[in-house]
Amino acid sequence: MKYHSKFRKFASLTGAFLAICPSLMAQQTDFLRSTGKIYSVVAVIAIVFIGIAFFLYRLDYKLTKLENQIKNEQ
Repeated sequence: MKYHSKFRKFASLTGAFLAICPSLMAQQTDFLRSTGKIYSVVAVIAIVFIGIAFFLYRLDYKLTKLENQIKNEQ
């Protein structure tokens, strides 16, 4: 029961954020597009995405290597 109430609070806050977010993002996107800074925002988002993807790839590689090492020891 304790976790259920935390989940409901989280879900309601997430729902409220997602309801408000599109209107705020539309206004901000129009401002960034009109000033020409939208390309900077897109570049930063792309760099962050590529960084996260590279991190996950390396993490998977290291975990696979450790799993194979553990299999060989048994």
